[in-house]
Amino acid sequence: MGTAVNLAATYIFLPTHSPSITLPKQYNPICSSQKFSKISSYSKFKNPISVINASTASASTEKREVLLPLEVSEINEKCKKWVWKGYTINYFVYPGGNNDSSNPPLLLIHGFGASIAHWRRNIPTLAQSYTVYAIDLLGFGASDKPAGFAYSMEVWAEMILDFLDEIVQRPAILMGNSVGSLACVIAAAESTRTLVRGLVLLNCAGGMNNKAIVDDWRIKLLLPLLWFVDFLLKQKGIASYLFDRVRQSLRNILSSVYGNKDNVDEGLVDIIKKPAEDEGALDAFVSIVTGPPGPNPMQLIPKINLPVLVLWGDQDPFTPIDGPVGKYFSSLPSRLPNVNLFLLEGVGHCPHDDRPDLVHENLLPWLANLPAS
Repeated sequence: MGTAVNLAATYIFLPTHSPSITLPKQYNPICSSQKFSKISSYSKFKNPISVINASTASASTEKREVLLPLEVSEINEKCKKWVWKGYTINYFVYPGGNNDSSNPPLLLIHGFGASIAHWRRNIPTLAQSYTVYAIDLLGFGASDKPAGFAYSMEVWAEMILDFLDEIVQRPAILMGNSVGSLACVIAAAESTRTLVRGLVLLNCAGGMNNKAIVDDWRIKLLLPLLWFVDFLLKQKGIASYLFDRVRQSLRNILSSVYGNKDNVDEGLVDIIKKPAEDEGALDAFVSIVTGPPGPNPMQLIPKINLPVLVLWGDQDPFTPIDGPVGKYFSSLPSRLPNVNLFLLEGVGHCPHDDRPDLVHENLLPWLANLPAS
């Protein structure tokens, strides 16, 4: 049993994990920047995929001022509280006060295990031209973690829409990472209140957990293990042991999903680790990993006519570009005129924190060229 528990612990930190296996070049949707340049010059499509690396971005970022990240202590001090359905939700707005800018506000949605502070490297740059909101999803960060709550993607999407309606009170751009991206997609697909102006998706998840990606043969091979993990996590003592193993291994786990290892520092580890020590964090962890995966982005994206920017780190071991979700998103620019995709070379699962310069290089021009409301 001990060996099985240890093995299970390696599969449950980020629930959208799909093992990355390198495909032969002729089957890869994108092989290299050199090969892509040759292909794209003959492309008949309006918005082909672009491959971005550090040298590509450096020329145009030389004149842009590099702003220091916000201190986590400053974020914590300036956070506000919003009561949603009886639960206290933590959020942040920057710059503070009313912003008369005609630009749409941005709402940032973190991924699994993260929180508002995961956007500390992005908020100062984005706030130069936009009012930036960020929120801790229910079950994460400093938001409530109610005991016995049944977490779902639909609950988070509903929370996002209600936050836009009650707090932001203007149509906004939703920007999310991992399961945060998927929550944004669901919110945009379900919104009937013109609350969403556009979507920015960073390595979008295929579901709340692994069970969503059943059409990948690699996941099918792992399904017996995933079902066994679900069984183990429903045993309180085993779940607590596995959760502790994850918390103790955070630096190694984060290093495996970041291309830029320099950004895997103690500050990042603390951002992930401290909320995981809260009462209710274990219940949230178990509910998310063992719960229903929720709606599939492949079913929802065709329903969305809003502008969509997809930024994808090509070194992501959890939602790899050669996996079913990555392949789907990489196919969109040739089929949907509202979707643009940039593949970020040498970047992992969390592009905004891994290589914020590459994200800003592609995000800011896209925001600036959005059609007026």
